Amino acid sequence: MKNNLFKLYILSFFLLTDFISFAQPGQDQPGGGLEGDDPPPAPINGKLILLAIAAVLFAFYTLKNKRREAL
Repeated sequence: MKNNLFKLYILSFFLLTDFISFAQPGQDQPGGGLEGDDPPPAPINGKLILLAIAAVLFAFYTLKNKRREAL
C-alpha cells in the first residue's frame, strides 16, 4: 500500500512539474506579451507515418512476447 502511494506521489510530482517548468512569462516583459517575437513553429507531420508504423510493430512484438510467456 505504501509503495503504491509513493509511486502515485512521484507520478503526480513529475506531471505537475512539467506544467511549471515550461510556463511562459507573463505581461511584465517590456514591449510585448506572449505573442511577441516567437520563432515560427516547427512542422511535426514529417515523420508521423514512420512513428505510427514503429508503434504498431512494437505493439505486435509486445503482444507476441506476452502470449509466449502465458504458454
